[in-house]
Amino acid sequence: MHPTSSSSTRVGTPPTPFSADETRFSASSKRYTSQSRYRESTHLIPTPGVDKNRPKRYDPFYLWLPVVIGTPLLMMLLGIALEVGIELSSKNGGFAVRQQNVLSVVSPQFLLSFFPQLFVIPVGYTWRALDWMLRWYQPYVTMSRGSATAEESVLLDYIALGPFRSMFRALKYNHRVIFWSSLLAMSTYIFQPLAGSIFQLQMRSQTSYSSAQSIASLGLIPDVTELNAFAAAAGFVQAAVFNGLSDPPFVKKGWSAAEFVFPTNTGLNGTMTVNTTGIQTTANCSNPTGTPTVDLTTGVISSTSLSGCTSNIPFNPSVSDQQYGVQAAPCPADSTVNVTLLPVVFWFYQKNESTQTTEAATVFCNPSMELFYIHADADLSSGELTGVDIVNNYTKPNNVSGPPLNGVPYNAVVFDNNTNPFIQARATATNIGVPGAIFRAATQSIGGVQGQFDLPNGFLDLTSTLYLLHLAVTAKSVYFVAENSTLSSEEISLVQRLWIDPLPAHILSFFLFASGFLGVFLQLINRRQRRNLFLAAPPGTLAAAAALTAHSGFGDLLLPYDDMATLEKKLDGLRFRLDKRTGAVLADDYEPTGEDTSFRGPDDAMMSLLGHNNRDTVQSSSQLAQEAALEATAYPLYKQQLKTPYDK
Repeated sequence: MHPTSSSSTRVGTPPTPFSADETRFSASSKRYTSQSRYRESTHLIPTPGVDKNRPKRYDPFYLWLPVVIGTPLLMMLLGIALEVGIELSSKNGGFAVRQQNVLSVVSPQFLLSFFPQLFVIPVGYTWRALDWMLRWYQPYVTMSRGSATAEESVLLDYIALGPFRSMFRALKYNHRVIFWSSLLAMSTYIFQPLAGSIFQLQMRSQTSYSSAQSIASLGLIPDVTELNAFAAAAGFVQAAVFNGLSDPPFVKKGWSAAEFVFPTNTGLNGTMTVNTTGIQTTANCSNPTGTPTVDLTTGVISSTSLSGCTSNIPFNPSVSDQQYGVQAAPCPADSTVNVTLLPVVFWFYQKNESTQTTEAATVFCNPSMELFYIHADADLSSGELTGVDIVNNYTKPNNVSGPPLNGVPYNAVVFDNNTNPFIQARATATNIGVPGAIFRAATQSIGGVQGQFDLPNGFLDLTSTLYLLHLAVTAKSVYFVAENSTLSSEEISLVQRLWIDPLPAHILSFFLFASGFLGVFLQLINRRQRRNLFLAAPPGTLAAAAALTAHSGFGDLLLPYDDMATLEKKLDGLRFRLDKRTGAVLADDYEPTGEDTSFRGPDDAMMSLLGHNNRDTVQSSSQLAQEAALEATAYPLYKQQLKTPYDK
């Protein structure tokens, strides 16, 4: 037979005395009753601090005040420091670094991506540890406020959910501190890729001012009559045509600068600007006034220059179908001028194989030169003259601007006959070498030699370019003498600079500062929420959980093989809280009777910093419905605690 029940005590469950925290009370919206489905023995727990000293409160390292406040403040400082670094990098064109890699076993790219991450990994790890602690403590924080449903207290495991899923569960239970903490913890995962991409090595120009050593000054070399410089210049022009060489050092498009010593830094890459002297040479080449005439009988090519002076050029048509050369082209007024200073005429002859006619082309050139003080820009790696800026005319008297040259350059291709066979050989080589280089350039052109004869300015363009190169190289060797002097210089070098990429750096600094700024408030609010929470041991162990709930009694309702759905169903009608006397977890039966008018504490006011705290009231089945369900089972009421989910 089933035992009978009375109005005060459920059948099959002996009455138990009430402890201090089991006092029956009621309000207009809720009614908490003494436990009737299980027997709790919290009243048997001695009051801490009476019989023996109260145990020390468990306070994990990550929840110490210097850690919870220092970590977000450090994140803010890192964000501010990164913004300062971005500004300095933009203002100064990056930061100076060693031009050669210090560690040869690793690349600079690895170092630039690895070491910046060492600064953000500690703060990212510490913030995720803080978030872990907040999620770990949240069920106990909720129970310390009282009237906590099972879903947001004893059944809630934010640690197992992880930060991502915890955000959505926190929204469900209005745990806004957990939501923002988990969101910021998720944002720390992008710290590392951003930190690994903010630094770059870029080539930037760097200007430095110093002095340079000049090793040449304006003046006519003493052995000019040996013709070594002229033959060497002609040889360079020929080599340039055959091998496509660029201008030699200190020579650039008709400019010749005094040589100076370059810095010995092997890793230096850039330009050097020096205040020095230079000569600007001009070829002044032009076509004749009409088509040259060829007289095969006398072997003479006749051509008239723009100044009206006619030159008769002897040649031997029986020697070759293609011939070339250069000779002086004086006018009657130039009869007293030395042949080395006269204008010249370059001539080119060929027999057209297709038409069997003879053709001749002539180019008249009257070279000139000017002396200047200049700013010479030279490439530090190759020594090539990259640019020349005129400062002023050179007025200091010397044997170039004065006697014997009086500012008139050598034509550099025509010389007096010399009885010294070696000097005469150099004169002949120079005289035939320069026009030979021009004719060779014509053969290498797209239309060949015939194309240059067909073009109105074919040979004029080639002659102007190559003869000017010959004059400039000659000027560098002939019109500068060895002399040491100190010159002011400006070095514009291309050096490696450590550059902060603004885009990822701004994103990283924003996340660091925003996380730190919000983190200060989150930690302060959570610290205030935990002010009445007393845990003597780390709450994550089974022993700690048993210590908190061993005397609570509601464990009698649960079985080891209950799944989550069964646990939720069995604990649905209970509200959980922490006993203020012992710290144990207590459960109260709950009956909803109307609207929620529960007390709001100061923690709810603090939560307004993150949003309104409208805590939903979770409805459960009434006590009468539970009793009716128990009466309908085949088991006696006093054996209900022995029934398992596997019994039918």
